[in-house]
Amino acid sequence: MIDSRILARSYFTHERLVKHQIDSYNRFIDEGLQRVINEQGLIELDIENTYVKLGKIEIGRPVMKEADGTETVLYPSIARLRNLTYAAPLYLQCQVVDEGKELEEEWVRIGMLPVMVKSKICNLNNVDPVTVGEDPLDPGGYFIINGTERALMTLEDLAPNKILLEREERYGEPIEMAKCFSQRSGYRALIVVERNKNNILEVTFPQIPKPIQFVVMMRALGIESDQEIVEMVSSDPEIMKFMLENVEVSEVESHDEAIDFIGKRVAPGQSKEYRLQRAEQVIDQYFLPHIGIEKEARKAKAFFLARMAEAVLEFYLGYRGEDDKDHYANKRLKLAGDLMEEIFRVAFLRLIKDVKYQLERAKVRGRSMKMSTAVRADVLTDRIMHPMATGNWVGGRTGVSQLIDRHNYLSILSQLRRVISPLSRSQPHFEARDLHPTQFGRICPSETPEGPNCGLVKNFAEYAEVSVGTDESEIKRLLLGLGIEPIKG
Repeated sequence: MIDSRILARSYFTHERLVKHQIDSYNRFIDEGLQRVINEQGLIELDIENTYVKLGKIEIGRPVMKEADGTETVLYPSIARLRNLTYAAPLYLQCQVVDEGKELEEEWVRIGMLPVMVKSKICNLNNVDPVTVGEDPLDPGGYFIINGTERALMTLEDLAPNKILLEREERYGEPIEMAKCFSQRSGYRALIVVERNKNNILEVTFPQIPKPIQFVVMMRALGIESDQEIVEMVSSDPEIMKFMLENVEVSEVESHDEAIDFIGKRVAPGQSKEYRLQRAEQVIDQYFLPHIGIEKEARKAKAFFLARMAEAVLEFYLGYRGEDDKDHYANKRLKLAGDLMEEIFRVAFLRLIKDVKYQLERAKVRGRSMKMSTAVRADVLTDRIMHPMATGNWVGGRTGVSQLIDRHNYLSILSQLRRVISPLSRSQPHFEARDLHPTQFGRICPSETPEGPNCGLVKNFAEYAEVSVGTDESEIKRLLLGLGIEPIKG
């Protein structure tokens, strides 16, 4: 007979129970910080040939500053007793290019980042916890902000960059639609392709006030011929019949007409040159940004849009059914590392604005263009500490960071393994609150609060583990290695 207690003992070690939070934070330290810096790359100034090149970012160990200015090693127990924030300094490699002349490279301290207890940069890793006043069985996985222990809640959300089909009743008519939350470095755009009552496909996305015809959008993306548009969507005769109807009623005939048509929507009453420029910017920046924001990505965007159109028509013809939003394959979890990356991105953009202002002012006054004098470390630190201390996150979400419930050991573990849904508490959402078969082994079927939060605040099942995403470039490399040809622009 197999003794299941051996398995339980080896699994329920205090490291494993909050492993998902610690692993996620470590990943943010290793990859997330540098990813945000690489997204920016440069700080451009309003002076010709003057900019700042951004390089590597590094994080130190948690330290505290004494009244006399000296810095000493900070441990979580001291942070709790002295109402300090358990945080580590961030250093950024920068080089100012002043009117084409490269100045000396500098490592600048840009601010402080809260450190998760028991993460890879925590000071407890190198010492016996008892000697520094720490409970050896404490699971970690939380932060200490101004002396109070706060945990970041795991947030549940619909999977981005995935086509989901749904049906909506509008004026007594069923409307089939395909939705995709296209996400790229903090920006999220909802792209919708729907079939109207005349069987004409329409596309909606941010920056466009009204839906525009699918064929117009395809032509704007560079697919001009009727035949190419129809064949790109499907080779099924039934779907082709619908597509021919769409092509016949198209409001434009060429790529240039399509761009001008979109320009009239996004910049009405402006000059033609500005309209065309604005239309191209909207198509590249706000339409399916996850595929790319360069002009070369338009062909790939056209293929993705064709897939959405095909899915809508297949759904209408009954070839496929509606997608289940509550299926766990259609959900993604945002852990501590993802949430930290969100606020770090917003804080870093604020710092860039401030540095730009300081450097431009220094130039006007004839001072030296030094990053060490231009960077005010408080700008970044305050923008990170405020959401951590209040729980008010970017995007208007509240209660993301919560005070830890220290009533007993189980209450801490329960809180660190909590999963919160973004849906409104005041509406019924019966399906979302229900137990779903795909939650088996992932979500606990019984631990949920009573009242308005019932079914929206959940907890991980005992043996649940969270897997991390895979890098897209790795998958592309594998596919190309298997002989799949990339789309030519």
